[in-house]
Amino acid sequence: MRQATTTTGGPTLSTQRRLGRRLTQLYVGLALYGASSALLVEAGLGLEPWGVLHQGLAELSGLSIGVVSIVVGAVVLLLWIPLRQRPGLGTVSNVFVVGIAMDATLSAVPDVHGLAVRVPLLLAGIVLNGVATGLYIAASFGPGPRDGLMTGLHRRTGRSIRLMRTAIEVAVVATGFAFGGTVGAGTVLYAVSIGPLAQAFLRVFAVPRASDGSTVVAGGQPRGAILRP
Repeated sequence: MRQATTTTGGPTLSTQRRLGRRLTQLYVGLALYGASSALLVEAGLGLEPWGVLHQGLAELSGLSIGVVSIVVGAVVLLLWIPLRQRPGLGTVSNVFVVGIAMDATLSAVPDVHGLAVRVPLLLAGIVLNGVATGLYIAASFGPGPRDGLMTGLHRRTGRSIRLMRTAIEVAVVATGFAFGGTVGAGTVLYAVSIGPLAQAFLRVFAVPRASDGSTVVAGGQPRGAILRP
C-alpha cells in the first residue's frame, strides 16, 4: 500500500516519521552525552579525554565545565576547515545541548562516596556515552564538533571509525593533562573502550533510508541546508 502524501505534493508520511525519529535521536543523544559526561565527573575516577581538557580550562577560567564545553566545541569547528567538513543541525545543536545537559546533570546528581558506588557510576557513564554517540551520529544531521574530527578523518583516510576515535581521544587526554586536568583509571578505560562502543551503537541506531529501506551509518552532513530530511 502506498504511503499517503500531502495535498500539496509534500513529503510522504513515512518520510515525516523518519524525520521525527531522526530529530528525536539527535536531541536525546546529545542530552545523554552531556549526562554521561556528568556521571564521569561525579564518579571521580578520571574523566573522558575531552572532559580532562574541559576541567583544566574550567579551573583556569573559573567557568563551569558545561560552559567551557560549549566554548571548546565552537573552537574545534575551526579544525573542520582542512577536512572540508560541513556543519549540520547536529553540529550546531551539539555545541550548546551537551554543555547545558552536563551542567544540569551535575546540579541534580548528589555527590557520591565509596568505590562501591563510584565504579558502577563510571561504567554507566562510559556505556551511556557510547549509546549517546550512536544515537546522534546515526541521526545523520551532521556530527558534533569533536566527532566531526572522527568522521572527517574516517572519510579522508579510509581508516575505521574505531581507530580514528581512539587516536583522537589519546591525543586530547595528553593535551588536557598538560592544562592541569585530572587523569585516572576511568580516563584510560574510556579511551580504549569508547571507539568500539561508538562503532557498535552506530549500527544499532542506524536509521532506514526513506527510498530503499537501507540504513545510514555515520552518514555525511546535510548538503545545502542545515535541516534536511
